[in-house]
Amino acid sequence: MRISYHLGVHGTDDERLVRGLMKDRGVLEAAGLAVPAPRLYRQILPRLARSLRGAPAGPDAQQILLDSVLEGDLPHHLIFSHENLLCFPAQAISQQGLYTNLHHRVVAYSNIFPQEDSVFFLALRNPASLIPALVTKINDGGYDALMGDVDPLSLRWAPAIRQVFETVPSAALTVWCDEDTPLLWPEVLRAVAGLGPEDELSADFDVLAQVMTEDGLTRLKAFFESHPPQSIAQRRRATSAFLDKYSRPDELEMSVELPGWTDDLVEQLTAIYDADCAEVAAIEGVNFLSPAPAPAPAPSPRS
Repeated sequence: MRISYHLGVHGTDDERLVRGLMKDRGVLEAAGLAVPAPRLYRQILPRLARSLRGAPAGPDAQQILLDSVLEGDLPHHLIFSHENLLCFPAQAISQQGLYTNLHHRVVAYSNIFPQEDSVFFLALRNPASLIPALVTKINDGGYDALMGDVDPLSLRWAPAIRQVFETVPSAALTVWCDEDTPLLWPEVLRAVAGLGPEDELSADFDVLAQVMTEDGLTRLKAFFESHPPQSIAQRRRATSAFLDKYSRPDELEMSVELPGWTDDLVEQLTAIYDADCAEVAAIEGVNFLSPAPAPAPAPSPRS
């Protein structure tokens, strides 16, 4: 059995992946892929991971979890997805950095079904927008409670991800930038579900529906129907061209209002994040999803 753990992070999914895959739940289940609702495991899964303390789970613990999330036969592929599988929002930032418990959770979740293949998925997010999102998710204390004395300019993703491979060199970890999700969404869905580009999914346009005008999305779908993309790169180029013309700026623009933050700080954070993501992509073992360069001219959307 293959176990996919989509670990978030906070503010990058809001159960969109699970809801999207559930649109094709009947088809996926017939193919041996189970997508249980997060409410069935969002508490028991982290609790079980913490209780293992580095040891593999025994058959009884495994069966309790399976009984909690499944009905019927054991699937070939089981998907878990929730932003709190890593930690609660208030624990995302510490003096040590961003999500520094990532390697511990990779080890723990791998140990729940130690005889099976565990694969992990993680969307990164610019701290300039991640921090405001986290502030809205914590119960009390606001910005000061989240950040303490941590300098936002010190936050990097690469150390936490590098630690994963220092701890588990054979870890299977797929990473992408949340800002690229509109262009990558069909690939993200298929990567988590273990499907190929030829497999049809009803949720392929879910993210674009949030960031494009209704007219633009209708035109893009019509374009794909009349000009089926022959490759992932071709699909990305077409999507990018239509997104440039028909995007909804209110959904794509980042508005940050935090105490002491300035436009200059946001620009610095973004520049640091860009360099950080390049460093993550270069870490040996990481499967980094990124929009491919466009070697051919993009199609021109008709007005």
